Amino acid sequence: MKKKGLFISFEGIDGSGKTTQVKRLGQSLRDKGYELVTVREPGGTPVAEKIRELLLDARNDGICPRTEAFLYAAARAQLVTEVINPALTEGRVVIADRYLDSTLAYQGYGRGLDTRFLEQLNRLAVAGTVPDLTIILDISPVEGMVRRSDSCPDRLEREGLQFQEAVRAGYLSLSRQYPERIKVVDAMQPPEQVYAEIVALVTPFLAQLAEAGV
Repeated sequence: MKKKGLFISFEGIDGSGKTTQVKRLGQSLRDKGYELVTVREPGGTPVAEKIRELLLDARNDGICPRTEAFLYAAARAQLVTEVINPALTEGRVVIADRYLDSTLAYQGYGRGLDTRFLEQLNRLAVAGTVPDLTIILDISPVEGMVRRSDSCPDRLEREGLQFQEAVRAGYLSLSRQYPERIKVVDAMQPPEQVYAEIVALVTPFLAQLAEAGV
């Protein structure tokens, strides 16, 4: 694939505010005239949405970690093929609410699966399509639980604080492994400050896009 667009992913534990910030950034870019595609994981295609229903249904508590990882990878492969790669080829900006780092954080650090195996699985699923920028919204698991208190928890959100602590540690470890791509924003700050830091991170990539004539 010859990529001409810009790919940004958002990551973080449950309750970190990813979806809110994705929507805000997306609307801002649309208002500025960018051709934008926003996606969520798992989901984004008819097949991937069916996998999402299976994965997040709280009644499906018998899914083993390896099955879980394969299902996320299958949904991701479908999303990359049908939506992400075509959009990037056309020069659009793609913003993803979760992507490949979620597998490493949740199924690796959270579930205890071998991260080397998960990295190989990710490579197969994404076929070289890696974000230009990944923004981790970092909050404490306690704060994440407070923010989710008025919603019905899905299968992963029911895992509890210890699981969320492990996932958070995984994200922070990934940010140290891939400092050029992954940036951490303190999501305990007021939403306006969080958004301001996101804009500061995204702006240089938009400038590069403009220089490329996209």
